[in-house]
Parts: sequence; structure tokens; C-alpha cells
Amino acid sequence: MFPAADDRRFRTPATGSERQLLHDMLRAQRNTLKLKCSNVEDQLARRAVPPSTLSLLGLIRHLADVERRWFRQVLAGQHAPPLFSSPTNPDGDFDDAVPDPAVVAAARRAWHDEIAFADTFIATADSLDVEGHDSWRGTVSLRWVLVHMIEEYARHNGHADLLRERIDGTIGM
Repeated sequence: MFPAADDRRFRTPATGSERQLLHDMLRAQRNTLKLKCSNVEDQLARRAVPPSTLSLLGLIRHLADVERRWFRQVLAGQHAPPLFSSPTNPDGDFDDAVPDPAVVAAARRAWHDEIAFADTFIATADSLDVEGHDSWRGTVSLRWVLVHMIEEYARHNGHADLLRERIDGTIGM
């Protein structure tokens, strides 16, 4: 029920700069989702409880779009439409998460690409006070986005706990 002794996800320093602490916590949450999605390739698209479309693959696709939105669109000001959803298919990140190896590979690649962009943005930003404009929240700072992303991953990692247990009985990872 508890993480293994060699699990390093949350063994980052508890002191240091605010940027480093927030970035470390976000990395730990990302690594938690990665762990929960490991070694179940053929079952990543398995639904939670039909007719729900919630799946581990859907979570990967959703979080790729969330990373993309906050770091590319809002903070970097790039034109970067969502990869897995659209105005005509707002739940495409979950609804279209099907057990096709190409779909799984594309989702993993997109998620890793968005994380790499976000990590570079976080590391090179002038400060946590860098701002962007969001149609939902208005003006937001990098600091707010980091806190929000930690919350977003933590919430969805709870979903991933339940999904993984349903797939193969694994708990406490």
C-alpha cells in the first residue's frame, strides 16, 4: 500500500528556491502518472466502468493537452491548438483513446513533448512572475500555473490509482 523504499518520486529536497520546489513537485506528479501507466500497454485504453470513457490512455492524452494549453498557449503565447480535443469533440482526449498501438504511441510522444517544452519554459523563465493571458482565468503567472498543474496531476493520479487497480489489481504505486 505504500511506495517501495527505492521510490524516489517524492524524495526531492524540501528546501531551496520556490521555482525548484514547485518544479520538483510537478515532476513527481508526472512520474507518478508515468508509473501508473507502466507495463499495461495493451490495457491503457481500458475504460473505468462503462459507459465512462475514463482510461489511463485518456489521462495521458488529457494531460498532454493540459500541459500544451498552459505552457505553450497561455504562457508562451504560441498558437498551439489541443492535440486530442476540439470545439466539436471536447472530450476527444478520452472518447478517442482506443487500444491501437499507433494511438498509444502518439499519446505518449505528445505527452513527453509537452513536458519537455514545459520543463524548458520553467527553467528559462525570468521569474515565477512571468505572466500570460488565459480566456478562463485572465492574467496568470507561471507560479499559479505550476500550482495548478500540481493540483491537476494529483487529482488525475487519484483516477489513475482506481484505473490501475481495475486493470490488474495493482495498488500503492
